[in-house]
Amino acid sequence: MERLQKVIASNGYTSRRKAEELIKTGKVKVNGILVQELGTKVNEKDTIEIEGKLLEKNEQKVYYLLNKPRGVISSVCDDKNRKTVVSLINTNVRIYPIGRLDYDTTGLLLLTNDGELANQLMHPKNEVEKRYIAKIVGNLTPSEFYSLKQGIMIEKRKVIPTYLKVRKTEENAQIIEIGLIEGRNHIVKKIFESLNHPVDKLKRESYAFLTLGNLKSGEYRELSLKEVKKLYSLK
Repeated sequence: MERLQKVIASNGYTSRRKAEELIKTGKVKVNGILVQELGTKVNEKDTIEIEGKLLEKNEQKVYYLLNKPRGVISSVCDDKNRKTVVSLINTNVRIYPIGRLDYDTTGLLLLTNDGELANQLMHPKNEVEKRYIAKIVGNLTPSEFYSLKQGIMIEKRKVIPTYLKVRKTEENAQIIEIGLIEGRNHIVKKIFESLNHPVDKLKRESYAFLTLGNLKSGEYRELSLKEVKKLYSLK
């Protein structure tokens, strides 16, 4: 017997966190009966229905690394018919992004149908570092740079960069490389906005040990078995 949300995630429907939301909001049935208790356990003979669709079990796990272009939604579908990151991957397997990048943010994004790995990588306790290149308006003063390096409060929670470097300084702009283990929405933009230096352009350059390499915007590749194992070891 396994917890329902774990079975949904391990069979590639979505991450465990999202599976829990689906259960709590009454979108999951087991053997035709609506289930909203997170402690519910199921076995391999039980039929699981999610949002009116039968869960297909034991789907082959796939893992992709995408160089996300600007103007693409980090989602499986979009009610405004905008292009999604999933539409850029040529696969018949149902996949979804691990975390998200904003519509106007570019760079490294992972997509998979492995809910267990997605849950592990997004869980704050595992402290997986992501590095970004931000072009900000204006120049950070030495005191602003120091205060950011020491950590600043964003929405009543302190954010301390794992890495911080000024790559280039222009007359009214700066290119900053920043590393974070934070996963909150728009966190990089909120950091610099709090210092009165709005982000003009933003790109994610790395995710843990993974980098974009030679991938051009919109291109992707499959992860190797060695890379997948290394991601699983990030605890």
